[in-house]
Amino acid sequence: MKYNKTILILTTSLFLVSTHLIKAQELLTNVYGRETYSLNGKWQYIVDPYETGFYDYRFKEKHEKDPGAYWNSGVPKDKTAMVEHGYDDKNTLNVPGDWNSQDPIFLYYEGTVWYKKSFDYKKKAESNRLFLYFGAVNYQAEVYLNGKKLGSHKGGFTPFQFEIDDSILKEKDNYVVVKVDNKRHKDEVPTVNTDWWNFGGITRDVMVVETPAVFVEDYFIQLNTETVALKPNMKKAEVTGWVKLNGAKTGEEVTIEIPELKAKTTITYSNSLTPFSMKLSKVELWSDVNPKRYELVISVADDVLKEKIGLRKIEVDGKKILLNGRPVFLRGICMHEEVPTEMRRAKTREDALELLGWAKELNCNFIRLAHYPHNEQIVRAADSLGILLWSEIPVYWTIDFGNAAVLEKAKVQLKEMITRDRNKPSVIIWSVGNETPVSPTRTEFMKNLVLAAKSMDSTRLISAALEVHYNKDKNTINDPLGAYTDVVSVNEYLGWYIGLPSYCQTAQWETIYDKPLIFSETGAGAKGGFHADSLTRWSEEYQEWFYKEQVKMMKRMPDNYTGLTPWILADFRSPKRNNPTYQEGWNRKGLIDEKGNKKKAFYELKKYYDELATEQSKEK
Repeated sequence: MKYNKTILILTTSLFLVSTHLIKAQELLTNVYGRETYSLNGKWQYIVDPYETGFYDYRFKEKHEKDPGAYWNSGVPKDKTAMVEHGYDDKNTLNVPGDWNSQDPIFLYYEGTVWYKKSFDYKKKAESNRLFLYFGAVNYQAEVYLNGKKLGSHKGGFTPFQFEIDDSILKEKDNYVVVKVDNKRHKDEVPTVNTDWWNFGGITRDVMVVETPAVFVEDYFIQLNTETVALKPNMKKAEVTGWVKLNGAKTGEEVTIEIPELKAKTTITYSNSLTPFSMKLSKVELWSDVNPKRYELVISVADDVLKEKIGLRKIEVDGKKILLNGRPVFLRGICMHEEVPTEMRRAKTREDALELLGWAKELNCNFIRLAHYPHNEQIVRAADSLGILLWSEIPVYWTIDFGNAAVLEKAKVQLKEMITRDRNKPSVIIWSVGNETPVSPTRTEFMKNLVLAAKSMDSTRLISAALEVHYNKDKNTINDPLGAYTDVVSVNEYLGWYIGLPSYCQTAQWETIYDKPLIFSETGAGAKGGFHADSLTRWSEEYQEWFYKEQVKMMKRMPDNYTGLTPWILADFRSPKRNNPTYQEGWNRKGLIDEKGNKKKAFYELKKYYDELATEQSKEK
């Protein structure tokens, strides 16, 4: 099928639609394994800092058919029409992509931008259904098609979609409007204060998804290891899971198959999450050293959904983290979803492979995706490369912990993150937040998120970056949230924010929790190419010294020390970092600078990870 042109209008807004807020629907999983039509490319736009396209002069939401509303095309019906907006090819932005990196006028911009794109579309079958899917829009999106509102979504890092009604769609000259707004607010997730760039726009893929009338909406599959000993190559195994259909009636037959393993079963749908199980005569387990994947095929009526899956088990046994029944040490690094050499959001598989390639050069087997769910391209690439992942929602620093509505917003983002990636073998830890200040109100808030995550997925570990009680003689990890997480994770900056790197030489650590311990951050800033003696802050030599002392300290850690994710893989943009000589709007704690050059500390950490990898291979 050939498609002639594409016009889609998307808009950014700071405000909720007061009269008819229509929320996004239950999330479609494995969108990249479905029939899709991309709406990526050039989009026309209007910058609208005063929300003129959304509110009238009395600051009330405009009527749906108001020609002055920016969700309408802006094309006058005749020469007497009075229309004060319009879209033109002289103002375009690339989608997916942040607006900040595409034009200097957007560098620090926070507010509303309206994007527009038109498209022609003819369904492959009359009975098929269509959905408009967004990988992510930061932060709030109001979505319209041909002047009719489809719905709204909040959250800058998780996907959403709306079903397209046949009465709205035409074969020719459709236009979709999405209103997007990246303003920060105290009662949002994240809140107003973050240490990363507030990239605005339609930052991930946009596509029309076409499905049969009855289709597989969601599913879950896992290795059942209750009665079988885990081995890298198993001669006997079982998988269990569930299937959720859309548009089906009770009694619909569903087939689940793993062709390579000659495993197949047919179940009868029960109009809810319908369980299944399959015996496997053999299976090769997915791991960081052998990322073996199998094609899974789920069929119902006219729908056939395919996805590559990895079968593995992650668990805690006392003070250790076990992958497929064996202790694994997490040689990690933190990473932002940002391409430093182009000062933009990462958005493609090529971007993902570049960032993950740097981590592989460092000899990492683990990455903490900070501080929000990353692009699905990154997770899928990690699946193929055998990189373990920590995925996190942006409950960051001082959000409004006493606000019940904020808790619900955080739960929505948690659900969307887990729903999208629950079948990705690379994700082993769901994180519910970072460096949240200790108080009874905060701990109750965070405990609720931990329990919510466990209820949605009991097969992975739950953690969060906790607080540390620093003391001259001994640093104690006693954050009360640690009582609820599976893994105790803490950020520490001895030698950067506390003393000099030599401070690490006498530092002692203890934790009140008999659980695996991950140092989820540590790091020091250095401007790439600036060289001096090791006592000079911001020099590569200071950062190198910092890592030397950190490694020595890590080698003295208690026996529950199971992982390290230093801050951070590469320098990234942050408006909080304003030293005019060494920062200039960059957080300089990266091991790779903004030009893609590796700093001296990169090789110091790599040496440590090479030693750990060698030791682990001998143990196996």
